[in-house]
Amino acid sequence: MKKIQTQKHYEEFNPKKIKAGYAIVFLLGFSSALTIYIISSFFQQVSGISNLGFFYIIIYILALIVLLNLHKFIRKFGKSAVFFMSLLVLTSSAMLLAVLPTIWISIFILIINLIFYTLCLVELDVILESYSTDKKSGRIRGLHLTIMNTGFILGPLISTQLLRAYNFQAVFFAQFIIIFLAFIIAICNFRKVNHIFKPIISVSGLFKKILKRKNVIKIYCISLILEFFYFIMTVYMPIYLRSQGMDWKEIGIVFSFMLIPFVLLQYPTGFIADKKIGEKELIIASFLIMASATFSLYFIYSINIYVWAIILFITRIGASMLDVLRDSYFYKRIDGSDVDIIDFFKTSRPVGFIIASAISSILILFFPLKSVFILMAFIALSGLIPTFYLVDDKGEEEV
Repeated sequence: MKKIQTQKHYEEFNPKKIKAGYAIVFLLGFSSALTIYIISSFFQQVSGISNLGFFYIIIYILALIVLLNLHKFIRKFGKSAVFFMSLLVLTSSAMLLAVLPTIWISIFILIINLIFYTLCLVELDVILESYSTDKKSGRIRGLHLTIMNTGFILGPLISTQLLRAYNFQAVFFAQFIIIFLAFIIAICNFRKVNHIFKPIISVSGLFKKILKRKNVIKIYCISLILEFFYFIMTVYMPIYLRSQGMDWKEIGIVFSFMLIPFVLLQYPTGFIADKKIGEKELIIASFLIMASATFSLYFIYSINIYVWAIILFITRIGASMLDVLRDSYFYKRIDGSDVDIIDFFKTSRPVGFIIASAISSILILFFPLKSVFILMAFIALSGLIPTFYLVDDKGEEEV
């Protein structure tokens, strides 16, 4: 473990803790990928409702409220204690979903499952930031996301096979086993992670603090657009492909292939941002790739799985780059004591999902389902506006 003082803050670099975090995030990514692409079908089967926007709005309004207040619990009880409790709730909810029949109570438990999965990722980020260093932020975050998304590639193949052979309960049982393993690793490695005692600020005080940090606001807007993209693709893509005649086995193959850029590109992207040119230029390229590829989805009439696999692969080239770049840029501006700012930044997911759910639900009332792809393309292009105004970080070779 090595302590480093920068111009702005102290950093405590601990490779052992970071590696433990990598193991946990792999399992969390794997567990999420098992369920993320079947959730919309689960909601439809249990509720009998085809327009799912209402469910997602409820889920992510609750997640937003919890995230805005999460720093209060972390400062009071400690980073590790809150992380362990969230993992325990996540594990318990997965176990209940595995043993209960698909009835209305299952929807309530699934909502808890989704909220606490988000909390686990945020809390793990807070812990890892305590042991990271700005100079390696792009590489650390790139490898962190690469490892998590390696789990994501495996998930769709396994979950769709389980769903075809058994039922939803089998998928949730697999999720339970994986999250339980993550819980054991966390207990063994993060028991002595202490929080930093600071005065607890109100939500209004947090917003005042954030408004003073202009680049944090800009990268938050960029993150918001990426989360909008993730919502559209996660909720509507499996429904759309099913409506076009693809079965779950074919969808599993397509989704696993499309996620490969998250494994191949995120560490190199973080490395280039650290060493070569910084994040800004790469963020611009990411948005252009996402927008053009997503726009083309509207005009695809083939149900050939290779056609869909290739074009969705291209959309994820842009998304995978943007995923690591937003984190790299953000974490270079804060440290492990900025729990409240980290929590705020992570609200981009529930806020993005709420906005995407509301807009897309209204859109598909009047237009075909695939119109959401046109919407997403224009939203992605709008991401260029905050990007142009970012203060650019210089790569090590540019300094």
